[in-house]
Amino acid sequence: MSLVIAEPMSSPHLMLSTRLVYELADPHSTLRTTTDRSGPAVLINAGGEIDACNEHTWRRLVSEAASGVTAPGPFVVDVTGLDFMGCCAFAVLADAARRCRERGFELRLVSREAIVARIVDACGLNGLLPIYPTADAALAAAARW
Repeated sequence: MSLVIAEPMSSPHLMLSTRLVYELADPHSTLRTTTDRSGPAVLINAGGEIDACNEHTWRRLVSEAASGVTAPGPFVVDVTGLDFMGCCAFAVLADAARRCRERGFELRLVSREAIVARIVDACGLNGLLPIYPTADAALAAAARW
C-alpha cells in the first residue's frame, strides 16, 4: 500500500502528479512512499522494494520530488524503510544527483545499512550520493560539494 498526500502548497507535503499518485497507490505496488517539504528542502521516505518492476515509478517519483526543491535545498531520499533496493534504484539516484547539482543543490541519501554504503562506494558514487544516518542529519548538514 502506498501513501501519497497531495495538499495545498502551504502544507508540508509535496504535490505529486495524478499519474504518479495512481502508480504508487496500485495495490500491486511494492513501493511505499511519503514526500514532504521542509522549507526549501524536499524529503522522500521510501519503504518496500525498488526493482526493475517499479523502476519507472521510482524514476518519476525522484524526478517530481526533486523538481519541488528550491536551491539551496537539499533533496533528501531516506531509504531506511526499504527491504530491497535494486541497482536500478541507485542509477536513478545518481542521475538525479547530477541534475540536482546542476540546479544548485545536493541529493542526500539516508541509510544505516552497510550494504547501501558499500554499493555507493563500489559504483564510485561517494561524491554524488553522500550518505547520512538520519533524515535530520541530512537536512542539517552543510553542502559537501
